[in-house]
Amino acid sequence: MKLEVLDCPKAVADRAAVLLAQVLLDHTRPPTGLATGRTMVSVYGSLVPLLKQAGIAAYGHWRSFNLDEYVGLAPGDGRSFAAYMAKYLGKPLAIPATAMQLPNGLAPNPSHEAERYRQEVQKRGLGLQLLGLGENGHVGFNEPPCGASAPCRCVRLSPATRQQNASAFGGLAEAVPERAITLGLADILAAQQLLFVVTGTNKKAVLRRVLEEAPQEAVPASWLQTHPDCVLLADRAAVGF
Repeated sequence: MKLEVLDCPKAVADRAAVLLAQVLLDHTRPPTGLATGRTMVSVYGSLVPLLKQAGIAAYGHWRSFNLDEYVGLAPGDGRSFAAYMAKYLGKPLAIPATAMQLPNGLAPNPSHEAERYRQEVQKRGLGLQLLGLGENGHVGFNEPPCGASAPCRCVRLSPATRQQNASAFGGLAEAVPERAITLGLADILAAQQLLFVVTGTNKKAVLRRVLEEAPQEAVPASWLQTHPDCVLLADRAAVGF
């Protein structure tokens, strides 16, 4: 894992945006794996001007797959990850929703939808996969304990994760859906490259475990150590120096 420490969250977002833009503007690359969450709001905020400067013709080939989606939320629901992607990337860059793939949160059988989505991702392959870090060590919605061979599946979210995501649901953890469809660690680790973005003092303790302890089910993000091409961008608050 290659670690780059930057001074502040804005510097991390700017650096991540440059690396993402290089990939997204290369029409020879496989689809990009994208993520959501508070950390990515700043990353996408820095990315949009870079892509606008290049012009829509330069990224008109866009094809991306998101890590996850809540079970029970329609794409038009403002709390869904589909709506998040439309708000921060789709609408500003005029990217059609069909080019930004996510699991269908309204699928009648979430387990079947997870398998369908997994097959679609495998068929196209992932070039660079963007990742954030949950305070309990999850990546995507791969909650601990989770092994490296976990596939795309429907998962039950932990109370800690529901609390961490409560801001989009009026601050109420109990309003956050109990389940989600997520790409598994097996799918994440199959990507050609990983871009892991971590900021803030609230991530310091878990990031230390990711970096210093052996890969283990108790800290799902620790399996990223085993990937041959993983770049970790972190601010000084997250690494503690």
